[in-house]
Amino acid sequence: MDSQWRKSTRSGGNGACVEVRRDGQAAEVRDSKDQLGPTLRFDAAAWSTFLSELKR
Repeated sequence: MDSQWRKSTRSGGNGACVEVRRDGQAAEVRDSKDQLGPTLRFDAAAWSTFLSELKR
């Protein structure tokens, strides 16, 4: 897993952000304000589908 958490470049800096880290197998998503809190994990296919739908 890429240990680097990343925020969207479109993040407004208002604190209401999510962060993502991923590798070829999965993506994890967390609340940037609660970095020790729970994460959501998506397999690579589900993450790819999610990103494709966002772009539509």
